[in-house]
Amino acid sequence: YAEQLSGSPFTAPRATNERSWLYRIRPSVRHTGRFARLELAHWKTAPDGDPHDLPLGQYRWDPLPAPNAACDFIDGIRTMTSTGDARQHLGMAASLYAFSESMTDKVLLNADAEMLIVPEQGTLDIFTEMGRMIVPSGHIAVLPRGMMAKIRTDATLARGYICENYGAKFTLPDRGPIGANCLANPRDFKTPVAAFEDDDTPHQLVIKWCGGFHTTTLDHSPLDVVAWHGNYTPYCYDLATFSPVGAISFDHPDPSIFTVLTAPSETAGTANIDFVIFPERWLVAENTFRPP
Repeated sequence: YAEQLSGSPFTAPRATNERSWLYRIRPSVRHTGRFARLELAHWKTAPDGDPHDLPLGQYRWDPLPAPNAACDFIDGIRTMTSTGDARQHLGMAASLYAFSESMTDKVLLNADAEMLIVPEQGTLDIFTEMGRMIVPSGHIAVLPRGMMAKIRTDATLARGYICENYGAKFTLPDRGPIGANCLANPRDFKTPVAAFEDDDTPHQLVIKWCGGFHTTTLDHSPLDVVAWHGNYTPYCYDLATFSPVGAISFDHPDPSIFTVLTAPSETAGTANIDFVIFPERWLVAENTFRPP
């Protein structure tokens, strides 16, 4: 069964048009057609809460404790902050996850946001419609909006961070005067390794849409794409391949020089989200104060 998954309007300019053709064993619409609401009290979506109640002081959080009972990736998500409005395709949410149980007969589809996942402890095995990605600590993975996936782990405890991007998709930042090299290079981003499931075991499909969660039952695994082509795809990246730049005489550059991925807004030069890292590097500037 040939199906197209679109990541942009059909009429988007060629440079920004995104779609992939998926060739499935079974059609994706093969489900009960009945969806039930699912309550996930700790996974929040913007706008969330009264903006007048926002504190002005700084806050810090300890890592999430290990779950008292076995839980999977979906049940282990705790949203810490959010901004914007998912319905308006604007803003983001930052969450922590901590789980100890793999998703074996459960599949997640996030229709609200592109998900950037940053493991801190425990290697993730992310099984998507287009194949598998093994994502250890020190790597990141990005799941496009509207793509199904299972999140699994062999670790006793897996935890890390999630950035939900409600707006325009992540892309590489322009280098400007830096030139043609350094920062993150396209060659280092990897798409999934080919894999599929031909499994008639009943599966639970969980869909996040407009801030709500909905579930239905499938009579098979929907990760049964045996071939695909296109440019709308998940990917992973080893942060150790990021090539930082910096001052080599004096002064202190702005943190934007460490941008790995950026999600642009409608205002040129202003991002909806910048994903920035501060990797190991030499700091050689002279007569420049460096905080301890």
